[in-house]
Amino acid sequence: MLRAIAMKASPHVVVIGAGTLGMCSALNLIEQGARVTIIEAHAIASGSSGRSVGVVGTQFTDALDILLRVHALGHFRRWESRGLKFNHIGYLRLARTAEQMKLFARSVEMQMQAGFTARLYPAGELRELVPHMSTAGLAGGIFGPDNGYLDPYEMCVFLADEVRSRGGEVRQFCKLLGVKRRSGAYTLETGKGALDCDIVINAAGAWAPAVAELFGQTLHVFSERHEAIVIHLDPPLDYTMPMVMDLVNGEGTGLNFRHEKRGELIAEIHKASSTRLEDPDNYNDQCDDASKVKLAELLLERVPELPGARLGRGWAGLYPVTADHRPFVGLIDPSEERLVTAAGAGGYGIQLAPVLGQMAADWALHGGPVSAPGTERLAPTPDRNVRSFAQHS
Repeated sequence: MLRAIAMKASPHVVVIGAGTLGMCSALNLIEQGARVTIIEAHAIASGSSGRSVGVVGTQFTDALDILLRVHALGHFRRWESRGLKFNHIGYLRLARTAEQMKLFARSVEMQMQAGFTARLYPAGELRELVPHMSTAGLAGGIFGPDNGYLDPYEMCVFLADEVRSRGGEVRQFCKLLGVKRRSGAYTLETGKGALDCDIVINAAGAWAPAVAELFGQTLHVFSERHEAIVIHLDPPLDYTMPMVMDLVNGEGTGLNFRHEKRGELIAEIHKASSTRLEDPDNYNDQCDDASKVKLAELLLERVPELPGARLGRGWAGLYPVTADHRPFVGLIDPSEERLVTAAGAGGYGIQLAPVLGQMAADWALHGGPVSAPGTERLAPTPDRNVRSFAQHS
């Protein structure tokens, strides 16, 4: 059993993927006494992590979502005390109906019980937070003043430094090519030679299904393409605009926007507009003209009086998603307990990476998420690891 391995000696764990989830898994493993090597086919944060808008928030209506963020925010606070920059600009989620406001009221209660701060705002008070906002069609919102954003690339570099400073190794441009099973262990064939290890964590993001296939497993994680764009403002705002999200359990436009600099916002549409699934090795990583027009229309509807607003550079990234839009952390095949999957966090990968990495390390060393009870339901069981899926969020 893996628990016995961890008790006898420090196991060598290879983490596949150097995005935020791979880095968080590696650091949690090291903190539990494992020897760790991260392998990455390209460069640190070269996949979905480096293209994320980096928002971290707690304004959710589901108890599991809040539980996960209790663990995640604990890690973020610890890392912030060690130098990770976290911009606490606040997070405002909009409600369009009285029923959504009831959900938000329950969320405030759950967040307070979890140690978070949140407050309901009726529609008439939303302009206290965003003076340029149109409240047409809104019932109100829920606001978390301590939420905010970080730079995902800076986060990955910070965590990589933490991993290296504690004896871990990060091998960039080291693609996994093949797998050989040995008695109770693996030999991984990579672009930089063979690598022996006791345990593997597949945290390869959009490439996780291809990695699973090399191990003879089937992983149903699908890549959705999402686009983001910079909004230039002239003159700059005289206040800091919080993160604003127009989406509640799949209802809403999915538009979200936030402060980036005094004269810049970043906007994206969190809700997928297409059911087309993308090939992570061959997709358009630029923002389409049609998407720019759509974003501009939604922004004009919600913040019609932004001073001198004009569109700037845009880009596209991938959301690795599962059929039920819950991440996978655990074993695909219970008989192969040395291969742990951590994938499919979709558009919440950055803010969930700390807790998913914590869970992945637990699965690798203890056979289950012992430090996060109640999260066992995120295991990629046969009823969850399925092909078909519906678009929702």
